[in-house]
Amino acid sequence: MSDALFRGWLLAWIVWSAVPVGALLLTLIHAVTGGRWGEVLAPVLRPAIALVPLAALTFLGVALGLHAAYPWAAGTGAAPDVLRLYLDPTLFLVRAAVTLAGWSLLALLCLSGRGSKRVAGLGLTFYGLSISLVSVDWILSVEPGFNASAFPADVALHQMLAALAFAALASPPSLDAQGASDLAGLMLATLLGVIYLELMSYIVAWYGDLPPKAAWYLKRGEGPWGGILVATLLIGGALPFLALLFSAVRKSPALLRGVGLLVLVGVAGHFAWLVLPAYGEGAGAAAAVTPAALVVLALLSRLVSRRAGRLRHA
Repeated sequence: MSDALFRGWLLAWIVWSAVPVGALLLTLIHAVTGGRWGEVLAPVLRPAIALVPLAALTFLGVALGLHAAYPWAAGTGAAPDVLRLYLDPTLFLVRAAVTLAGWSLLALLCLSGRGSKRVAGLGLTFYGLSISLVSVDWILSVEPGFNASAFPADVALHQMLAALAFAALASPPSLDAQGASDLAGLMLATLLGVIYLELMSYIVAWYGDLPPKAAWYLKRGEGPWGGILVATLLIGGALPFLALLFSAVRKSPALLRGVGLLVLVGVAGHFAWLVLPAYGEGAGAAAAVTPAALVVLALLSRLVSRRAGRLRHA
């Protein structure tokens, strides 16, 4: 049961942390590029950014269950050189600590009004370097042997998409038709990026016909996982994409909330499809724990948000 607890916490943490990290990424992009959309979404993105340090703190649950969540932490499941030079528990935790500390610092700078264009540019550079490492560490390394050069970009887009979907779901009453249209356009563009990268990654893996990549995809097409993949594509991809093509949906904050909910369900399903099949027969138990872990993280988020709100008004 302890293995399922830590594995469920890992998946819940990956899903939940996508929103605050994605909000930070969007805010850094806006600091560099400017635009009305950043000002419109700020009432939702700023509280989400405040949760980045909480994401760093709750990663302790992953660190404590390292041997349960990652088979390689016990010294098996990968080539000896890979285990010695990269998939080493100490190196894994150092990379995670540097990444989460850096993201937390960037979040605090943005919240304090010191996220200048220069800081944002450096922050985006740091994010690009760090996500290239930790996306493989936190997700792909649950089953060593599979790699994809586009995977870090795919994770970054999913984080942005999750933050935009959350912004739609929790949109402030002040969001007007123009602001809703801006948000819908960003969601549509990001969704297209996600679909493109997912499709091209599969086509490249299929065309290459390499046994490790084929085995990775085949495992995620067997049993219930194929159904989860199709449901995720429909709920989180096709339906939101089709809905966002209609101007009535793009200009309606109420309808965008429904689209945002669908996208968040799709993001959660996608991360589950990536992680859980690696655990074989233990996947079901980990999946059963995940909703409870998400509730705990949501309650902690609410507590931190209320605390931050009181401090701002003190």
